[in-house]
Amino acid sequence: MFKPNMFDTHPHLLEMAHKTPQNNLDIIRDDEFETKSGTDIMEAPSGDDQDPNQRPKKKRYHRHTQHQIQEMEAFFNECPHPDDKQRKELGRRLGLEPLQVKFWFQNKRTQMKAQHERHENSQLRAESEKLRAENTRYKDALSNAICPSCGGAAAIGEMSFDEQHLRIENAHLREEIDRISGIAAKCVGKSMLSCSYLPAGATGSLDLGVSSFGGPQTSLTGEIHGGASDLLRSVSRYSEADKPVIIELAVAAMEELIRMAQSGEPLWIPGPNGLSETLNEEEYFRNFPRGIGAKPLGLKSEASRESAVVIMNHVNLVEILMDVNQWSSVFSTIVSKAATIEILSTGVAGNFNGALQVMTSEFQVPSPLVPSRENYFVRYCKQHPDGTWAVVDVSIDNIRSNSVLRYGRRPSGCLIRELPNGYSKVTWVEHVEVDDRGVHSIYKLLVNSGLAFGAKRWVATLDRLCERLASAMANTISPGEIGVISSPEGKKSMLKLAERMVMSFSNGVGASTAHTWTTLSGSGADDVRVMTRKSMDDPGRPPGVVLSAATSFWLPVPPKKVFDSLRDENSRSEWDILSNGGLVQEMAHIANGRDPGNAVSLLRVSSANSSQSNMLILQESSTDSTGSYVIYAPVDIDAMNMVLSGGDPDYVALLPSGFAILPDGPNGPSGGNPDVGSGGSLLTVAFQILVASVPTAKLSLGSVATVNNLIKCTVERIKGSVLCGGA
Repeated sequence: MFKPNMFDTHPHLLEMAHKTPQNNLDIIRDDEFETKSGTDIMEAPSGDDQDPNQRPKKKRYHRHTQHQIQEMEAFFNECPHPDDKQRKELGRRLGLEPLQVKFWFQNKRTQMKAQHERHENSQLRAESEKLRAENTRYKDALSNAICPSCGGAAAIGEMSFDEQHLRIENAHLREEIDRISGIAAKCVGKSMLSCSYLPAGATGSLDLGVSSFGGPQTSLTGEIHGGASDLLRSVSRYSEADKPVIIELAVAAMEELIRMAQSGEPLWIPGPNGLSETLNEEEYFRNFPRGIGAKPLGLKSEASRESAVVIMNHVNLVEILMDVNQWSSVFSTIVSKAATIEILSTGVAGNFNGALQVMTSEFQVPSPLVPSRENYFVRYCKQHPDGTWAVVDVSIDNIRSNSVLRYGRRPSGCLIRELPNGYSKVTWVEHVEVDDRGVHSIYKLLVNSGLAFGAKRWVATLDRLCERLASAMANTISPGEIGVISSPEGKKSMLKLAERMVMSFSNGVGASTAHTWTTLSGSGADDVRVMTRKSMDDPGRPPGVVLSAATSFWLPVPPKKVFDSLRDENSRSEWDILSNGGLVQEMAHIANGRDPGNAVSLLRVSSANSSQSNMLILQESSTDSTGSYVIYAPVDIDAMNMVLSGGDPDYVALLPSGFAILPDGPNGPSGGNPDVGSGGSLLTVAFQILVASVPTAKLSLGSVATVNNLIKCTVERIKGSVLCGGA
């Protein structure tokens, strides 16, 4: 007997066989699947029963009941691929043949696949439209690009600054496949990396003076330095919409820095002595019309440029400049506090090429008479095709319309060129606009000359510190390093302790906004100014109440004579009241550079009274063309022995005091004031005295009077000592 042929009885199945798989998916509909099985039971003809002349019988199309469909749906959710045994059991339970169950599950799987592919296709179409729209927007941005030099349309090949901008963009988007076409130099529409700030107590809870440097240096993170917590709170954060503006400003600033560093006349006009040069402001604004804007009313321009060869390779120099802790440590006499607000790019190729970060800092002169300069800026690092590195800063205060600008930094920074044998040539440009009305009259000439905040001071400080770092990294004891230092480890520990001492002194001697000086008497330049702070849970400082006192005054003596007199242990008894007339002997000496004045010493003061114990003093002296320092602190004998044996110096308690000696202006007579500017010195004397061993103790007027008398007596002794024998 002939059985019906499936394709004869169901022509729609024959039609499906000739359609593409995609068409098959479209044919299957949910409503059809809910009402019928889409399958029939065929009794397969076999053997002799088959009659070639007999047409196959049509079998009635079977529709599943709602109950059967629900049961199979439930089973499908648990097991979409039932085996023969499961199909037979399910068919027996529902009154269906195993083949009917098999076909239902096949159709159900096909339907689910079709639904998934339709959903996936919808998502792909939406993503394609999104990418097409972005591509169109990027093309429009490139077609409207403007040349920073002439203001006209720019060709793609000329947009070297935009190419660098794209490298920054790609560094952030390299893990996002849907942003691989990030070629819009002016659009950054993603989240950036944010720096982590210190815990609340990491910089100390002290609110005055040098307290911010109390703890070990290891407690500082890579994103914040010194007493910068107050500085962070004072910064008004920019919005996401400002980021494209900040990035564009940084890229333009890089272009300006390179031209400022490499240009000659007429942009820079040589001075009469040939040793200095002046920026031609008219020529500057003609060359850079798209800078940070016109000079604000009431602000004065300061511009300078300086070059030097330093003993450090270019890689380490770039790392120092791009790490806020290292930068603030090397330039501790200039940078009183600093913090990284946000990192917009970490650079590419494993280095700082393309690194971009928003920072805030405070620059100072070591005197309470010169207001510090707070700066909110973006720092951008780039390696140029010739191998030269450039690091540029530019203020972004102007993006905050509600801020009152008292100090703005136009594109400033340095170019670093690699030289043989680990040396580098550094060309520094410093260009700022500032309200300097708060500067005391005796410091006016120094500030106006550029020696206070200009490029020469940055380069001279860098040169001196590079020599110091080279000395610290030496693994040997040189013949000139006399005394009790017996190992390279002891030498390094002593240098590290001296470094912390210098940083602590520098952070507390200027007019930083982190603390407030109180003037004790009168209104003259040499009035004593004091401040207090409480030291608690700080292993690097003795606990209790510390009184800091400082005064600045002018001396008609060249800075070198003042420096040599104050650093010489043989003349120390002439001015040091605390040594009480005892004999001062140098027990250890570490040279820190070519100049013999750059050294770290360990002094022993032998008391004239045999009943009193001897005292040890750690001293570091440093000098360059822009200023000199003599900084010292009494140290415990047992603690110093531990340091000399290579122990950790971070837990040695120090209260540094000392002197900052600055020239009173550029070399040579000023032609104006017959005193200040005639080759004399501006001397700042700063003391720190522990007036109470309990942090909660109240400061007595007697303690203030004692410190006031101490510093005034020291000043009189210094004047008598350095003026003896004439200037």
